[in-house]
Amino acid sequence: IGVQGRAGYFDGYGIIRDIMQNHLMQVLTLVAMEAPASLGAEDVRDEKVKVLKQIRPIDPKECVIGQYDGYQDDPDIKKLNAQKGYASRCPTFAVAVMYLDNERWSGVPFIMKAGKAMEVQQTIVRLQFKKAPSGSLFGDQPQNELVIRIQPNEAIYYKILAKLPGLTQRAKDVQQTVLDLDLKKRFELRRTPEAYEKLIHDVIQGESHNFVRRDELEEAWRIFDPLLESLEVKEARTPQ
Repeated sequence: IGVQGRAGYFDGYGIIRDIMQNHLMQVLTLVAMEAPASLGAEDVRDEKVKVLKQIRPIDPKECVIGQYDGYQDDPDIKKLNAQKGYASRCPTFAVAVMYLDNERWSGVPFIMKAGKAMEVQQTIVRLQFKKAPSGSLFGDQPQNELVIRIQPNEAIYYKILAKLPGLTQRAKDVQQTVLDLDLKKRFELRRTPEAYEKLIHDVIQGESHNFVRRDELEEAWRIFDPLLESLEVKEARTPQ
């Protein structure tokens, strides 16, 4: 999905403001936070804020931006380009690397990617475990991964090494396989609510778990503001 129909709005914000600073930062905090004191909304958000406070501002050298082919051909973008007198530098794709300075996550890169007009529309969290040395018991093998597919078709699957069955298989004969939990199949769900459908329901119910608190927002902007200033003002970087 590109930006058809909302290009005029999107061009003033870009993918970093539109997706990464808010939606994906919420996902990151839920993955990285410690267990809250309770499941109450404020206790959960307290832990999310702790994560944000420990994230360094993003180094511009750790960020790559791009723009999909055909973006400049959008009628709304052509009008904006004519008004400005130069081609739009709005990024429609970005990759940024973030680091948390705490005991659990020290030295672990959090790689955040977002883009418009991609081949596949999906939201995925991929936790990659450290790769075993090539001289370990089973030789050079792919690393284990825990994957959480948020959309579409919510699922959790774990890529692990499993020993091959059979009389002739040796102890070192292993192969990567997948432990799969498809929520719709497992719980026989005909449908799951859309993201904003759930948020509207939460508003009606007075439920605030999924909403951003003021200090969360301030900390998220602390992380991204220096990057945006560098990309848009100091460097005036052109997306690739």
